[in-house]
Amino acid sequence: MNRVLSILIFLLGATAVHAQSAPFDMSGERPKGEPPITPQIFVPQAATPRAEPPKTVLPSVVTPPAANPPVNPPVATTPQTTIPQTPPQAAPPVVPAQVPPQAAPAGQQAASATPELRRFVVPNSKLRLEGEIDHKSWSIYLTPEQAAAPAKFHFSYQNAVVVAPEASQLTVLLNDRVVHQQQIGSSDNPSDIGFDIPRGLLQPGANLLTFEASQRHRTDCDIQSTYELWSDIDPTKTYLTFAGREAEKLSTTDAIRAIGVDEAGKTQFNLVVPALAQPGTTKPLLRLAQGLSLLAGMPNEIFSFGTDALPPPGRGKMTVLVGTPAELQPLFAVPTAAQNGALATFATDPHSGQQLLLISGPSWQAISSAIDMVVSPTDRDPNTQRDLLVTQRWTAPDAPFLYAGTSLSFEQLGVKTTEFSGRRFHTSFNVAIPSDFYANAYGEATVLLDAAYAKDVRPGSHIDVYVNGNIATTKPITATGGGIFRQLPIRVTMRHFKPGLNTVTLEAMLLADEDSACAPAATSNTTPRFALFDTSQFRIPDFARVGQRPNLAAFAGTGYPYNRDSESTALFIDRIDADMLSATATLLGQMALVAGHPIAFEPVASSSAVGSRNAIFIGSISQLPSTILAQMNIAATSQVAWRPPTPGQGGAQDASVTIADWRSRISGGVLQDQFDRFKEWMHRNFDISLSSLRFMPGSEQVFAPSNANTFLIAQEANPTKDATWTVVTAPSAGDLRAGVDAVTSQLNWPQISGRITLYSGKTGKIDTVPVNRFDFVLSGPWSLTNYRLIAANWLSSNILSYAFLLVVGSLLLGMATANILSKIGRRE
Repeated sequence: MNRVLSILIFLLGATAVHAQSAPFDMSGERPKGEPPITPQIFVPQAATPRAEPPKTVLPSVVTPPAANPPVNPPVATTPQTTIPQTPPQAAPPVVPAQVPPQAAPAGQQAASATPELRRFVVPNSKLRLEGEIDHKSWSIYLTPEQAAAPAKFHFSYQNAVVVAPEASQLTVLLNDRVVHQQQIGSSDNPSDIGFDIPRGLLQPGANLLTFEASQRHRTDCDIQSTYELWSDIDPTKTYLTFAGREAEKLSTTDAIRAIGVDEAGKTQFNLVVPALAQPGTTKPLLRLAQGLSLLAGMPNEIFSFGTDALPPPGRGKMTVLVGTPAELQPLFAVPTAAQNGALATFATDPHSGQQLLLISGPSWQAISSAIDMVVSPTDRDPNTQRDLLVTQRWTAPDAPFLYAGTSLSFEQLGVKTTEFSGRRFHTSFNVAIPSDFYANAYGEATVLLDAAYAKDVRPGSHIDVYVNGNIATTKPITATGGGIFRQLPIRVTMRHFKPGLNTVTLEAMLLADEDSACAPAATSNTTPRFALFDTSQFRIPDFARVGQRPNLAAFAGTGYPYNRDSESTALFIDRIDADMLSATATLLGQMALVAGHPIAFEPVASSSAVGSRNAIFIGSISQLPSTILAQMNIAATSQVAWRPPTPGQGGAQDASVTIADWRSRISGGVLQDQFDRFKEWMHRNFDISLSSLRFMPGSEQVFAPSNANTFLIAQEANPTKDATWTVVTAPSAGDLRAGVDAVTSQLNWPQISGRITLYSGKTGKIDTVPVNRFDFVLSGPWSLTNYRLIAANWLSSNILSYAFLLVVGSLLLGMATANILSKIGRRE
């Protein structure tokens, strides 16, 4: 017994010694998900070698010499310059303080070893795919370094609760290749999706990104229910990531094209110009702003000016540093090459690590030459006829310009052959109209439709065509048993077309007997009901071409008439400061974008120096000359009375509203109500309004902006009627800058029209004052055909004049006929 007990004691002791040889483990007590603690081995500080951290600058470094070098002088990196530079010198090593090494989680170690560049890709603040079938396409510009780097795509989406996941699908395409496809099923919470992009798929330059959605309703089968289907893509969580430091490198002007957007879909250029107040800097800076806008080609561009500090870096932002070496000395150490000649290059700020565009030279004349090196690739002869309106950065493909007698197939317009099994099919394409378009009262375009519909599609179905969101025509489907349309002509009224970008949408409303029954799983049926073929054509006839003054729709569409100016346009700015120049640069950048080239401007100090040239006046309304406001038919009292209420201050009731209210109470009644109904009936059935029942256009009335508005654009002819004047104004410089930033966005810019456009910063609403009387401006050589079309459109807009001429012509014809008959024949 004692022997057995001794053996047991020996075994227990051996077990205890073995257990103590391993470290003590608390994994059983550690909270779930916490990583295990790894024992640390600390090396004495004296024995730890001093290691240099990873460099954040590029290999090519220029250390500018200075007579009195500042403490910690900044280092500018120049990966590629447009002029020869001094040989690069090695940067001094940076030795960090000794810190005991700490173990980091594996994910953090990987992130520090392979840094990622994030690029947001949605060019708007919202992106929604709606209906049973929808797609959105636009291009993303990548540098060669970004295209070569390993890339991932991330996006987040949420859909309507009525979308049936088993029958709905979301597809992402890059350069027309499917890179991701999944069911749509994220109605409760947004879903975050990420995936790797196949190597070699991305290419330097433009890359086409497409979101496609095919959605079906859970329960309903009628057409009305299709308007409840939507999937929202979150722009703040939709981006590309590129691994490695090389993807961050900026070199040539391709880096300007690849600036991209921020999480709100905006692109911002921050220009830091210490000599901003000098008069000679305004003209080259505004030319630079237009060139940057054209190179980037983004839809929501904003320019900001500063003088004394570099702004913080950010996605969709680019800092541009402009000045002589002496002017930039407090902000940045400029390479010595800038003291000898013009310099335009990319550099790195050693403090923030951001890469910026550096434009410098020994004088502002040299700086202007450097700006020309950047902007010159965007120059174009104003008299050259354009084939395309560049829109691919926010909607692809680019919109082709349609001139007289043009016909394009749907394939050329970017519409593909599609089979559809739902109830409401819709697709759209973009076309561009020249600035001297004048056929809104009589012209008709034609869609030559190649399509087919199935046997179960019943009469009552129809095909609708919309132009810029307005219904233009409806084609009913009356035959049963299915059918094929071969070049079916659908006439489209041209009253909703305007100069610049136009969107034409085709919808097919398809009714079927099975939709009335709406059996379970009926919405998941994939049997095609409708097919649209890309051999369909859109044809526009000969139309009248003559410019009109004023015409803010042409101003917003193509920059007319400034886009066609062979001489410099006069530009009056009430004062030169950061807010005023920021607003001016943003406006001129948007004008250059729609015009397709930089517009030549000549700053003038007073309105008397404008002469007979086209001109733009920018400033707060109290600083503009009263003669300019009078020419715009804007009340002179607006210089004092136009003051929007400050935050927290209730606006006083407008007296005109109260008077109008009392007038309606006194003079209204049954007769007035009947007359209003008659006007609505005439407009609805015969498209006749009181404005068209006139002999001649009436004169313009003096306009006074309401205090509810914070921004105004007006256009009129100059006093001698041989040039166009445009006024851009607001109650204050701050309102002017905020108004320009808002109005030049892609959402609001197409709404500019009439002779006056107003914007409310509080409500975000845009109002327009239509044109009553305008002048014709010849835009081409004399042509009898063109004059006939001009007369046809003018008489269609002035019905009483047409009726009067018709009666006079009939009387003259009768009198001439009677005179002839009185002289021939037998007499008694």
